[in-house]
Amino acid sequence: MRKTSVKKSMRRVASYAFLILLGLLFVYPLLFMVSASFKSNAELMTSSSLIPKSFSVENYIKGWIGVGEYSFGTFLLNSVVLVFPIVIFTIASSTIVGYGFARFKFKGHKLLFGAMLSTLMLPNAVLIIPKYILFRQFGWLNTYKVFYIPVIFACTPFFIFSIVQFIRGIPKSIDESAYMDGCSTFRIFTDIILPLSKPAIFSMAIFQFIWTWNDYFNPMIYINSVKKYNVMQGLRMSMDSSSGISWGPIMALSLITILPCIVVFFLAQRYFVEGIATTGLKG
Repeated sequence: MRKTSVKKSMRRVASYAFLILLGLLFVYPLLFMVSASFKSNAELMTSSSLIPKSFSVENYIKGWIGVGEYSFGTFLLNSVVLVFPIVIFTIASSTIVGYGFARFKFKGHKLLFGAMLSTLMLPNAVLIIPKYILFRQFGWLNTYKVFYIPVIFACTPFFIFSIVQFIRGIPKSIDESAYMDGCSTFRIFTDIILPLSKPAIFSMAIFQFIWTWNDYFNPMIYINSVKKYNVMQGLRMSMDSSSGISWGPIMALSLITILPCIVVFFLAQRYFVEGIATTGLKG
């Protein structure tokens, strides 16, 4: 018995040691970024130590001020104005459409659902030119309408499919019981389906937040005014401002850029993991 317990303890210690080493390996780039943001450019080029010789916030000040007419705070505010409405519109439209596909059978149901799923197979590179021509004809270029309006009309098949699969896992008997108690279809959706779908909704919100916040390609195509740039475009512009790049401010701005994604993920981590691990209730 003692030998067995010793072997189990050794295996557990070895497993924890391996996981700790693996965790340090994955977190090292983040630690390096934090360390580099407090180093001078000369020290950054000559020293590989994670502990700066002298801590200084000068990189944050220089990076925040920027090199042109607009500070990095402008780009940060633009990202907030861009991301939060997109997340809200995505949640609203995708849950409504997903609820319709999951709970109602109507003429052309399978055809429409299949057509929606088929758009998942189209890469963005194929769609970018037709979308650009369409948005130009609408006069939406250089405005955030090109991002807001498509998500209002549920042009996000990945999220629709995920919410459909989650709602299908919720027993229909719950809907039927509520209907017999006098609930309307809309009240069943708002008072029953939405609360039960909270894990899937949080997962949807986190994915959309991170993808939109980190998006560089689409704003580069549709936005041409510097005052409307998001953080990714602002970060890239600060790198192109001179031939000799000061990596200290770049690291400081990079850390500021990824902090919202880290905060959002850890605040909603419990719901995110639950939404990924489950597909709804089991009857």
